[in-house]
Amino acid sequence: QVQLQESGGGSVQSGGSLKLSCEASGWIYSTYVMGWFRQGIGEQRDGVAQIDKGGYTKYADGVKGRFTISQDREKNTIYLQMNDLKVEDAATYYCGIGRWFGSYGMETWGEGTQVTVSS
Repeated sequence: QVQLQESGGGSVQSGGSLKLSCEASGWIYSTYVMGWFRQGIGEQRDGVAQIDKGGYTKYADGVKGRFTISQDREKNTIYLQMNDLKVEDAATYYCGIGRWFGSYGMETWGEGTQVTVSS
C-alpha cells in the first residue's frame, strides 16, 4: 500500500510563490502517474499538474506558465513550484498517485495541504 505525505502549503500574497512536496512510501507501482489536484470548499477536486514515471507532464490550462511539476525518482517525491500565485489558486491541494492521468486515475490520496492567497 502506498502512503503519500504532502508538505509546503501556506499563506502568500498574490504574486508570491510556494513549493509543495509529496513523498510516496510503501509499494510504488512499476508505472505510475503522480499529480497535484486542488479542491475549494464546495467544489470538485480538479487536476492541477501531473507527471508520469517517464517525466511526461500535463497541466491545467489556468496554471500553465506559472506552475511546474517535477519529480525526484530516487526520493519517490514530486514537487509543485507555484509562481505568480493568484487569489483563485487558493484551495486545499492534494497529492495523488495512480496508474492513469486524471483524478479518476488516482488510487491513493494524501491528506491535503492548504494554500491561501491574499490580494
